[in-house]
Amino acid sequence: MTGSTDSRQAFNCICRLLFVLFAVVAWGPAANAKDPDQVQVGIARTMSDAGYYIADAMGYFHDEGLAVTLVPFKSAAQMIAPLGTGELDVGGGTVSAGFYNAALRGVHVKIVADEASMKPGYGYSSLMVRQDLVDDGHYKSFADLRGMKVAIGAPGTGTAAALNAVLKRGDLKFSDANIVYLGFPEHLAAYSNKAIDASITNEPTMTAIIKAGLAKRIIGNDVSYPNQQTAVVFYAENFIANRRDVAQRFMRAYLRAVRLYNDALSDGHFAGPAASQVIDILAKYTTLQDVAAYRDLIPSAVNPDGKVNLVGLDEDLTFFRDQKLIQPGDVGVKQVVDTSFVDGVVGDIGPYHPATAKSQ
Repeated sequence: MTGSTDSRQAFNCICRLLFVLFAVVAWGPAANAKDPDQVQVGIARTMSDAGYYIADAMGYFHDEGLAVTLVPFKSAAQMIAPLGTGELDVGGGTVSAGFYNAALRGVHVKIVADEASMKPGYGYSSLMVRQDLVDDGHYKSFADLRGMKVAIGAPGTGTAAALNAVLKRGDLKFSDANIVYLGFPEHLAAYSNKAIDASITNEPTMTAIIKAGLAKRIIGNDVSYPNQQTAVVFYAENFIANRRDVAQRFMRAYLRAVRLYNDALSDGHFAGPAASQVIDILAKYTTLQDVAAYRDLIPSAVNPDGKVNLVGLDEDLTFFRDQKLIQPGDVGVKQVVDTSFVDGVVGDIGPYHPATAKSQ
């Protein structure tokens, strides 16, 4: 009888154990698991996208419960419509006249953080001129840009404003150049085919062009158009209004990434303590896969606390108005900038402090 009782007790114990295991497998994860929040991010495929690449590679987005999809565009100007409709949550790139016109139409996309800005020594965007035109004397000074076929990313953008600043150095008007519009990665093939004479080109394509012997870097935008707010992070209205917690978590991951990026910088190069780590990530995510080449190229600067340069944005807006690209109406820089997300993150984690480790 005792053996029978012991057997029943053992059987009941096993059943209870199996029930608990079944509950853990079948119900536990379902009750506790949460699908990551999906975030669609438009990128312009330039060095200024580094913050997104690093946040993805380092798992910072994952840490915030985000599943981020990077969607390539030829320029940020093409992102404004999908940001306005909510097809994109986030966009990154130069501020365009179309952005301000959208604001005038009631499309409430906002500039929320720095993505790249001109800082002395960090002229990652530059005037390039085809090497054979330099070698044979067709190009000797800025005045020789008259009539040349010059490529920029898109019309009515900060890149156009940067080209305008260069043309002024040759006493030329914007209309004196023959402007063509090409995404920055396409500049390499255009120089190879002699389809363009000059360009305003961003890294890493700029260094690839130089290494191929196709064009010469004439002047960096940090000299010709200093303090420009070259690229920004945009948030869609729906992302701000209806998914604010997700937007805040995205910003936290992004600022973690740009702080690591800043730890990779020193004296206008990738020579800081985190250089090797960041270079490996950029080589994986960009068209320039030669790790050694990153030591030669000029990185973009980005504020590690996410602050945008309002003066630089205002200078671009003045250019757009001079070109009669802005529709009638009342729109200004302060109306389209929302600093609350970067302010919130910096308030939580504190201001950036540079890494102190020795350069790699």
